[in-house]
Amino acid sequence: MKKYVIIVAGGSGTRMNNAVPKQFVELRGKPVLMHTIEKFTSAFPEISIVVVLAKQLNEDWKSLCTKFNFTIPHQLTDGGETRYHSVKNGLTLIPDACVVGIHDAARPLVSKETILKTFQTAETLGNASPAVFLNESIRYLKGKENCAVDRAHYSIIQTPQCFHSDLIKKAFLKAYKPEFTDDASVLESFGEKINLVEGNIENIKITTSQDLIIAEALMD
Repeated sequence: MKKYVIIVAGGSGTRMNNAVPKQFVELRGKPVLMHTIEKFTSAFPEISIVVVLAKQLNEDWKSLCTKFNFTIPHQLTDGGETRYHSVKNGLTLIPDACVVGIHDAARPLVSKETILKTFQTAETLGNASPAVFLNESIRYLKGKENCAVDRAHYSIIQTPQCFHSDLIKKAFLKAYKPEFTDDASVLESFGEKINLVEGNIENIKITTSQDLIIAEALMD
């Protein structure tokens, strides 16, 4: 099955207290978004790439591509009000009968192995999401009360989350709900079982300035 990836880069980076959107912040000499795109072409050289970007950032991105001589082919489409709406916009450019991954632009440290495993599992089973187990204790909070829970029953979900395109496109026809925190939750609400595969612990989402420091260190 032909492979596509939607890279969601609509964030403004406000939590980084930086005038530059987080996907444009330089990491080891080039913007985060460029690192992310390169990870997918490394895994699948023929993959088709859609980048979802806030409309007002399109010209800035094109200027960065010129500055850094970045020539990997990709389509741009406009971001939406929420991540859900941004992904929905990206899906309009995806044909049926293919496998599509949906990935956060701010996760440039996803491994080639995670990408391969997630796409391959989705091609076989219809969907797949990478997950890593917790290694710290957690507690359940309810109002002013809290209690310990077994961390073995929980995992951290990463991206890319991959799907048969016809399934995820149908799921995104549903009206937006705040509980749609990722793409797998949208498909799950459509009645589908979600398949988890092992992710890579380095696949952090760069959200704060501290995350950028950690990402720099993990690239050593």
